[in-house]
Amino acid sequence: MNNYNDILNRLSKSKFRNSFHLKTKDFEYIQNKGLDTIKKHAYDFIGSRLAPAVIPNDGKQTPMRGHPVFIAEHATATCCRSCLYKWHHIPKNKKLNQDEIDYIVNIIMMWINNELSTQNNRNMNI
Repeated sequence: MNNYNDILNRLSKSKFRNSFHLKTKDFEYIQNKGLDTIKKHAYDFIGSRLAPAVIPNDGKQTPMRGHPVFIAEHATATCCRSCLYKWHHIPKNKKLNQDEIDYIVNIIMMWINNELSTQNNRNMNI
């Protein structure tokens, strides 16, 4: 697993990964729920959708919209086990351990915080 800033920098150079951004409704949801709740949701989603050793619908388990964490998962290549392997070198077909889950949630939350900072900077320039 790589340094968070290094991996986010590499992901930002991918046209596909860099196409994901939070929308107004996502920012409003985060503001209403708070980052602690969003982080709890991330742990819940990763624990149920990504952590098992075998995922019958791997590659299709993460929606492309509907929750800020889903958007972040696609932006950070933590949306399926294939992407986890390709970008983060986390092997497929094994249950994720707590360190791996923490790493995934931390990269998701770092990306969300970067999006929030970018949004705040945009709002200050209006």
